[in-house]
Amino acid sequence: MTAGVDGERPGERRNRARGEEPGGHEVFRDDWGIPHLRAADALALARAQGHATALDRAWQLETERHRVLGTSASHLGADAVDWDRFVRRARIADTARRCFDRLAPQTAAWVTAYVDGVNEGLAEGAAQAPEFVAVGLAPGRWEPWTPLGVWLSTHILFAGFPTKLWREEVARRLGEDRMTLFATDGPGTAGSNGWLLTGARTATGAPIVAGDPHRFIEDPGVYQQIRLACPEFDVVGLAVPGIPGIAHFGHTGHVAWAITNAMADYQDLYRERLRRTPDGGVEALGPDGWYRAHAHTETIEVAGAEPEQVEVIETDRGPVIIGGDPESTASGEGISLRYPPRVTGELGFDALPALLGARTVADVDTALDRWVEPVNVVLAADTAGGTLHRVAGHVPVRPYANRLRVVPAEDPAYAWREGEAVPLPRTEVDRSDGGGSDGIAVMANERGLAAPLGVEFAPPHRARRIREVLDADTDWTSDAQAAVHTDTLLASSRPLLSLLAEAPGLGPAADHLRGRLLRWDRHMDADSTDATLYARLRGDVVHRLAAHPALKSLTGEDDPWRSPAYPALFRPWLAAVPRIGYALESLLTVGLLPYEDRLALVAASAEAVAGAAEETPPGPWGEVHRLSPWQALPDRTPAGSDSADGSLGSVGSGAEAIRPGVAGDHDCVLSTSSVPGVTDLFARGPAARYVWDLARREDSRWAVPFGASGVPGSAHHRDQTPLWVRGELAPVVTDWNLLHRTTHHRTTSHRTTRHPEENPAVTVAEPVAPALRPAVHEQKVEGFGTVRLVPVEPAADAELLHGWVTEERARFWGMADHTREQVREIYEFVDSLPTHHAYLALRDGVPAALFQTYEPDADPVGECYDVQPGDFGVHLLIAPAEGEGAVKGYTEALLTAFIAYIFSDPSHLRVIVEPDTRNEKAIARMVRIGFELGPEIRKPEKTARLAFLTRAALGLA
Repeated sequence: MTAGVDGERPGERRNRARGEEPGGHEVFRDDWGIPHLRAADALALARAQGHATALDRAWQLETERHRVLGTSASHLGADAVDWDRFVRRARIADTARRCFDRLAPQTAAWVTAYVDGVNEGLAEGAAQAPEFVAVGLAPGRWEPWTPLGVWLSTHILFAGFPTKLWREEVARRLGEDRMTLFATDGPGTAGSNGWLLTGARTATGAPIVAGDPHRFIEDPGVYQQIRLACPEFDVVGLAVPGIPGIAHFGHTGHVAWAITNAMADYQDLYRERLRRTPDGGVEALGPDGWYRAHAHTETIEVAGAEPEQVEVIETDRGPVIIGGDPESTASGEGISLRYPPRVTGELGFDALPALLGARTVADVDTALDRWVEPVNVVLAADTAGGTLHRVAGHVPVRPYANRLRVVPAEDPAYAWREGEAVPLPRTEVDRSDGGGSDGIAVMANERGLAAPLGVEFAPPHRARRIREVLDADTDWTSDAQAAVHTDTLLASSRPLLSLLAEAPGLGPAADHLRGRLLRWDRHMDADSTDATLYARLRGDVVHRLAAHPALKSLTGEDDPWRSPAYPALFRPWLAAVPRIGYALESLLTVGLLPYEDRLALVAASAEAVAGAAEETPPGPWGEVHRLSPWQALPDRTPAGSDSADGSLGSVGSGAEAIRPGVAGDHDCVLSTSSVPGVTDLFARGPAARYVWDLARREDSRWAVPFGASGVPGSAHHRDQTPLWVRGELAPVVTDWNLLHRTTHHRTTSHRTTRHPEENPAVTVAEPVAPALRPAVHEQKVEGFGTVRLVPVEPAADAELLHGWVTEERARFWGMADHTREQVREIYEFVDSLPTHHAYLALRDGVPAALFQTYEPDADPVGECYDVQPGDFGVHLLIAPAEGEGAVKGYTEALLTAFIAYIFSDPSHLRVIVEPDTRNEKAIARMVRIGFELGPEIRKPEKTARLAFLTRAALGLA
């Protein structure tokens, strides 16, 4: 590691592997295994994202691809048939193809690059994932439109259209005036928290954006922490595996954004009249009479059972998803689903690359003008103090009745107004320094900004509580946001506790229970036995309400979820007891039952629960309130900690690892949603947590329920679970020098596909200037500049390197008589070896040195001394006119960066250099730095002096 001379001639190597192209990407990971990706351009970066996701989440990706295609049952068995039938009848895959075909060419090329990366990495990722072996599945091939299908299948139920089926049943059984009696956040919707603090509310004077999306929690997780960097942008955020870019929660260093579900209604159900034609086709009744509908039959393969046939019918309104067999009933009725992407061919993916390049809230605003589904409320802030609060998506213009219930297909009054969309609300975020709630914006699925767009919203408790907590301070920091994330106040307990306070004629035990709960602080803390006691009382009240004569026509044997008229997939929306549980607050306050009846019902529950508590005292809430995540293989995926060999364990082993007990409840800010009256377990909760700091991005924070890896046995499979349970957050690392570089990937010319003319960077091996290449290491050296190490590209750099190595000052390098072509061939050979690497060192973007590394046990030098584990060899050649005397301390400054790079890898314990014994100046420099001189060694081209630098010598041991 000397200026001007080092080591054996770099050309003493073996054969060169041909066919690789310049370009590629770099993968770094932080201490939590979170991928940080760098590439030379946005297309290479998209490919890198797909590849990294395939390595980390192969099983999850293939699970989602099969869900798009409706082929899950082929390896998961009969339990998956209901979903396969629905997704085929809803024509999700065909809609994804349509939407892909309408993408802007540059977006299509970007999505295709991501898919190329997925396909390149799937086989390697699948080899690590034991689930493939468990079900006998081989990874398939992604198509360019597959990510759009994943997005559609993930969000097709987000707007909760099955709730319209529930309202139809309520209206039929209880009367039209009771249709919205149970209107509240139902089991099919996903709530979230989000908030924005302007600089007037923070310690730094810059905005903070924070929150947590509440979704059904899956294992592996539905969000992927990731960093995406190239010359055009550098973004950290929460990606959705299978989707390029960062859609929902991101921080570009200049602007940050976040979303919650707007609870808008934008999908309609139509009651169709159908009939079979003599030739076996299908006709539907529309506003202009009978017409021929699209119909075809598909086969669903089922593991362990006979294949099933499904008839796919589509009318002018949309695909028929319920009923629809013209010969199955006298009426020949079915219910069709009309949803915006199917109608418009637009999904909103053109917004995704634009978001990555955003630098201001105006850029985010413009990008989201292209968004379609799902409809979201958005908060954003930038480093200049700009803020944004708006709704994004597509809501069709049609009658209000369409939002409430199933409407007749043949009536033109219920048709969508072609080409029109409802104007979406927006508002200003108050940035003043006054009192009250100035400088705070909150979104929590409440009936707020998006109220004109929907029917059912979440109760206001979470939004009010977040604002209340935030309003108590004007000096907020990123770390302090955890206090908001983990707040457990259950404001919705008030109606039940108020009735309990007035309940007449309680016996001693029930009266004691009453006193205990009225003294309770109403926080659903994990260690609270009062919280458990309240949950018992609440569950008993739910069951007594369900048994009350006023609701008898909706419960018991008459419960709509038992009806054979609806597919089993929709039963969660049709089950009466969960509906009563979620709507308990309103059912105990509105006029469904007379006040006296409500008092009597609560009193009876208090007696029952008090009696049971004497037999079985309530334990801490966290013992019964446990996570129950969705898994594609619930009977085979380990219920506990990963087995030592990474294989799939047996059910019931170490349940704490995957089913931890936590605080919170449905209406808490910490919204871990149990189902009152059904279970204290929860399947829906914070699928991630984030804090985006606009003062210093490195002060941002994040966490997910499990870990960055979806591979059982990986160190990062569930390492974030303890953080998530405690409400703590991991730091967002932005300093590349604090990350662990894993590998440098090269791209090849093999592509998945379409639009090759729109993706020349993937198909053409054009030289990339050194300053534009992704770096393996970047470091700012005080008083010197920024040093970046980038891989040598032999063809592109041959002229530069030839000029350096043939100068008299580089005579010890041993290439003085080489031609330019010979220099290129030598470095092509070096580049072909996995144990040897060559880099250009750039000072503020200008080439300043040639830096080479090698593994001594794979090099001739290893035959000249006793190689120790952790030894790592280097060579250094300083560029002409930039070294010796040009800038004081020039070489030492470069060496500072080189040594930092080498020891950033914890496996490197000792640096080895071998300067020519005649190069006394270089040897003296090594000693000054801290190298310990070793013996002289004789090599064919020189006599060298070994020198060693250990971690201990630098105080790094």
